[in-house]
Amino acid sequence: MTTSHFRTIQTFKVEYSPSSFIQYESTRTGMRVVVVEQKGPNVYGRFALATEIHDDSGAPHTLEHLCFMGSMNYSYKGVLDNLATRAYSSTNAWTAIDHTAYTLDTAGWEAFAQILPVYLEHVLLPTLTDAGCYTEVHHIDGTGSDAGVVYSEMQALQNDQDELMELKNQRLLYPEGVGFRYETGGMMEQLRVLTAERIREFHREMYQPKNLCLVIVGEVDHENLLVVLDKFEDTILDYVPKPDSPFKRPWVDSKQAFPLDKTIVEIVHFPEEDESKGEILISFLGPNGLDTFLSTALDIALIYLTESSASVLKNTLVEKEQLCSDISTEATRRPITLIEFSINSVDTEALAKVEARFFEVLKEAASSELDIDYMRNCIRRTKRHLTYYAEDNASVFVDDIIRDHIFDKRDGSGLLEYASLKQYDELEKWSSRQWREFIRNWLVDAHHTTIFGVPSEKLSKQLKKDEETRIAEQRKRLGDNGLKELEKKLANAKAENEKEIPKELLARFKVPGTESIHFINTTTARSGAALEMGHPMNGIQNIIDSDAKGSNVPLFIHYEHIPSNFVKIRAILSTNSIPVQLRPLLAIYLENFFSTPIKRDGNIVSFEQVLVELERDTVQFYIDSGSYIGNPEVLAISIVVESAKYATAIHWLKELTWDSVFDQEASSHYFSQDSAEKLLLMLVATTVKLLAGIPDEKRDGSTMAAAVDVMMHLGKESIGRARGTLTKALYLKRILRLLKGEPEKVISQLEEIRREVFRFENFRVLVVGNIERLSKPVSSWESFVKTLDTSKPVGKLEKRLDRLTEAGKAPGSLAYIVPMSTIDSSFAYTTAKGVASYDDSRLPALMVAIAYLDAVEGPLWTSVRGSGLAYGTNFSRSVDSGLLQFNIYRSPDANRVLETSKKTIEDFATGAAPFDEFALEGAVSSIVVGFADEQSNMQAAATSSFTRQAIKGLPRDWNEQMLKKVRAVKVEEIKSVLKEVILPTLTPGTADVVITCAPVIADKIKQGLEEKGFKPEIHPLTYFQDDYGLKAAEGEDDGSDEDGEEDDEEGTLEDGSAYTASIEG
Repeated sequence: MTTSHFRTIQTFKVEYSPSSFIQYESTRTGMRVVVVEQKGPNVYGRFALATEIHDDSGAPHTLEHLCFMGSMNYSYKGVLDNLATRAYSSTNAWTAIDHTAYTLDTAGWEAFAQILPVYLEHVLLPTLTDAGCYTEVHHIDGTGSDAGVVYSEMQALQNDQDELMELKNQRLLYPEGVGFRYETGGMMEQLRVLTAERIREFHREMYQPKNLCLVIVGEVDHENLLVVLDKFEDTILDYVPKPDSPFKRPWVDSKQAFPLDKTIVEIVHFPEEDESKGEILISFLGPNGLDTFLSTALDIALIYLTESSASVLKNTLVEKEQLCSDISTEATRRPITLIEFSINSVDTEALAKVEARFFEVLKEAASSELDIDYMRNCIRRTKRHLTYYAEDNASVFVDDIIRDHIFDKRDGSGLLEYASLKQYDELEKWSSRQWREFIRNWLVDAHHTTIFGVPSEKLSKQLKKDEETRIAEQRKRLGDNGLKELEKKLANAKAENEKEIPKELLARFKVPGTESIHFINTTTARSGAALEMGHPMNGIQNIIDSDAKGSNVPLFIHYEHIPSNFVKIRAILSTNSIPVQLRPLLAIYLENFFSTPIKRDGNIVSFEQVLVELERDTVQFYIDSGSYIGNPEVLAISIVVESAKYATAIHWLKELTWDSVFDQEASSHYFSQDSAEKLLLMLVATTVKLLAGIPDEKRDGSTMAAAVDVMMHLGKESIGRARGTLTKALYLKRILRLLKGEPEKVISQLEEIRREVFRFENFRVLVVGNIERLSKPVSSWESFVKTLDTSKPVGKLEKRLDRLTEAGKAPGSLAYIVPMSTIDSSFAYTTAKGVASYDDSRLPALMVAIAYLDAVEGPLWTSVRGSGLAYGTNFSRSVDSGLLQFNIYRSPDANRVLETSKKTIEDFATGAAPFDEFALEGAVSSIVVGFADEQSNMQAAATSSFTRQAIKGLPRDWNEQMLKKVRAVKVEEIKSVLKEVILPTLTPGTADVVITCAPVIADKIKQGLEEKGFKPEIHPLTYFQDDYGLKAAEGEDDGSDEDGEEDDEEGTLEDGSAYTASIEG
């Protein structure tokens, strides 16, 4: 083997994880590499550069986008993503305030190694053309409107409440010349004047190999990695600076931040029509983030103060005094750590009062004796958390590695800090006095900034008016000729960007084999009712059979054996027996499941004590619907513990399911012991908190399109509908009234839910862990089942298919337009019948067709996003519901997207457009990636195995069988499913449609739908709300106008955020 130009800096094993770190550095360019070894099918790359800028131009963010537009030897837009898709890979990137990172997620090392040099060339030697900058960053289109991918992205964010508060805070905390002061995403007014040359200048300054760190996580062939990197460097040496050339290291050689010398309080107004609720952001500058011991102490202190309902600040301000809906903290580790407390949904007139109360409680906590036992529990639980996550997912180290690259010494000494958890052992020795001094020093006695976020309807209207005036003046200034010239300039730029990628270029890269994709194998065993699915023949089953002898545990228990120091118990519960009219109460029941008083040995244990003990005994615990196990209509309780505490986890499951206090007699006993009536206060606080989150959800166009879709297609029986925003918005207001006037009614209903859910026949249990380490894997459950009526057989699991509305069973008759004054564009869902069985012969072809259409730089990407018609589109199939959906995300006119998408698909269905063989290979590869992602780590592989067998009733090797069928799909089969299944999602009579949009374009969209043959109706969000029969009291105000959905024909500038899938609930 030829000696590599990459020298090994260090290799070390992580004491609390199976992972090892191997660190390299190039002697020719200074490029650095950190490999974190982890077994599994996926290899993850995070290619990070320290980036610092002292203005709001947005050059870091725009450069991140432009690097995907082509490189020196691959000078075609989309070539990277085309190659990546075929090579079982996906790419992405993000821009943070202190770095830019490019991601490469791949199934198998061979594919990763193939794409790596192409990707790195795009990062270090991008084309950065004027045409690319014009279309991607900012341009004025032929109508005189400002556009561009980056510009549109920042337009949706710039006047967002969080963005406005954060930017003001940055300006107060950091002086001129310190990079943390600026908006790296770019301010709209500066993006409008940003030049391609300024972006190139920033690239020359920051994108040097010596400033680049490749973080690679997974099973890596190190010898091959170094060969690949050496060959890549051979191609760039003439174009990049030498390692010893002058270089000002970002953040390290720059002007530094310094501690605050005074406390500053400021008000920031944000555009919002509902002026009832504001926000508070309180910030401190803390210890050196490179000091692992002090940073860990800070993390523990913040957990002690705010992590759960038992924590000091949250218990007082949220649970007891109900002054806000939540308090959260974040410590951003830098040379001077930024500590932030966010206090949410505060009555606007009480902002100052709540901030004062925050500091009163904080001061009280630091001046009186701390609960040192709880503090030490926080330390131990955090340590267990880290060990658990590091055991199964080495990606937890990525942020630390990037931070080390940005701020720490280049000798690797900083990374060694992550080899052990010794700092936690030292912190366990701290006394209450030491902790109080620490909290006083960094929080109580420290200067801080406070930002009061105040909603303003006036500002909302003013911003809209100002923008309209600016656009009108811009159009007038440009004139008709100027607009025509700009339209021509844009068309020319698009033509230059969209040059066809030569087939011979793509052909040089063969689709890698799947041999290097090391899928994770788990071992299945069963006991009790689960044996009806079959009796596995393996060593783990022998262990189960041996323990089951002589025990009486008829419970359905499915075991997945993996090498682990932890065990996860999941109780899957049918919801069939819950009375339909009570299903909306699940929102409150689930929120309180782990923080409800319990009966124990004739006494009542307070919910705070329950939480403290749970946190002491477990690694994590949560309850939700079963969406992540493939059935959104069931409930799933998860408890993770160390293997030695397996029996303890079972005992907790028993106490939480059977001994929680909801019945009236027990609650009366509880009230008599505590004059504060904690149970009732807790239920009121939970309801208030859930209601407080609804206005935010109702401001988001994509979320509301999904919410309306749920109300259209899911029946009252569906817990997805029952727990949805448009049910909670009405139902919970009325529950809150009952809690304040007739609490016994609500308490008795919650008790009825508990009684109906936790029946023997509703239970299916999944146990994931090292079964060989469990002394009594079956018989430990005897105490759990001994009081249950086990005479009834385990019931069939419900299916979403059986809980659809009439429209859900036969889509094609509904079309709704929902005006929302909080958005300035449109979002849409269309729904048609899809495939309702895994045995449907069309399923393989449907999977390929969707993968082909949805591919990055694929047909819909090019025709929709590439033409500026929408930020994105995608299809979503659900066998569980038998429905297929098409989603449009953030479009100036959803009608045009429907037209363009339908035409694009029709062309392929009829043969007018030929299928590209390379893109078809990419579609199949993306399905392989999907299967790999299902088992990206041991826990995921175990859950996937259980889901296939116990939830979906599929054979253990279904993925392998399906992949063979997918590879055998013919073009004619794809054309057939395009016609039979996919085109119906865009066709009147077979598709239902819901579009949320700015009020000013509602009539235009209605007209467009009518011209297509739909029969649309325009309704506000309140039209779709459901009270499940719980009627308002006489004279009760439901606050139906607080959504900001009245017919304001001008709309607002605020846009929606992340896409939310609807049918999967």
